[in-house]
Amino acid sequence: MGIQRLSGADFAFALRVTVASVVALFVAQLLSLPMPLWSVLTAAIVSQLSIGGTLKTGANYMLGTLGGSIYGGAIAVLVPHASETALLAVLVIAVAPLALYSATHANMNVVPISAIIVLLMPAFSRVDPLHSAIDRILEVAVGAAIGLLVALVVAPSTAHRQMRAAAARLLDQMAETMGTLAQGILNGMTIDDVTRLQDRIGTAMVALDAVGGEAERERLVRLASGEQTGPLRRTLLRLRHDLVFLGRAIGAPFGEQMHERLRPLLEDVVAGTSAWLRAAAVALRTGAEPPPVERLQRTLATWTAGIEALRRDGSIRQLSADVAERFFAASFALEQMHRDLQDLERIVTEWREPRGKAEG
Repeated sequence: MGIQRLSGADFAFALRVTVASVVALFVAQLLSLPMPLWSVLTAAIVSQLSIGGTLKTGANYMLGTLGGSIYGGAIAVLVPHASETALLAVLVIAVAPLALYSATHANMNVVPISAIIVLLMPAFSRVDPLHSAIDRILEVAVGAAIGLLVALVVAPSTAHRQMRAAAARLLDQMAETMGTLAQGILNGMTIDDVTRLQDRIGTAMVALDAVGGEAERERLVRLASGEQTGPLRRTLLRLRHDLVFLGRAIGAPFGEQMHERLRPLLEDVVAGTSAWLRAAAVALRTGAEPPPVERLQRTLATWTAGIEALRRDGSIRQLSADVAERFFAASFALEQMHRDLQDLERIVTEWREPRGKAEG
């Protein structure tokens, strides 16, 4: 298992978590909160890689704590539980519906936990359920507020900046995948290998969407500026679909004669497309102008002319139905991809930054 290289963003995140934890403990002690532990834990939990992520996690954690504490406090006040048996019964009443709620609502695992704390704290300390609920809410509020404040002032990292980096990594991955799929079309590849390649792209797309959602949340509350992430995410998703379609062209060999005529055409267009994707990734990282698509269009024109030549001389008609279907799948995927790359060029142009201000 290889050792993952740490980036500046990783060290900045570690710094923010450390600062948030220390400040939360100091403030909780300053306010004489009964359990500073919850403030420290909350500050560490809500701290995320980006401001948008911290905002989302903090809001969810605070909302879940508020709901769980109110519900747990109400159950503790309204349902008598003087004996151990009664306490067990009350715990079931408090936890069961909230656990069901958290199972159907993402990021709400804290709801039953808050109810448990509010319900059981009076059993182990001299505090009534009402004050237990109030203390829990205050302790979490302090931690959440400090977590967000630290995210804003200590080595702040916006999701918009991370969106640039994630999109660039995805483009590099797409470029590498294209070359591998092209060799699979020419030389063969197992279904498991194709699936593994496509799953990697799919996983990266999911991560990209998550970062994009955080970036839009930052824009909504004016914590960050920048271009809308929706157009970039949609274009990258279309490119991902193009790669899926290209992968469907992998199967039985085309035949020696067809193979020799198709190889230079496919390798040329894939090499040109992969190079353009990598150059676009660099442009996104640096905020520079995207590479021009004119050369890529000439490469595609050469591919199209070669395909027309194969059609005219009857080479395609000699293929079996299955092989012909795969041939046209590859041709369609490449042509569709180049139309999508024209959209990507426009979007990367919109994301460019003045020199010295590019986000990396």
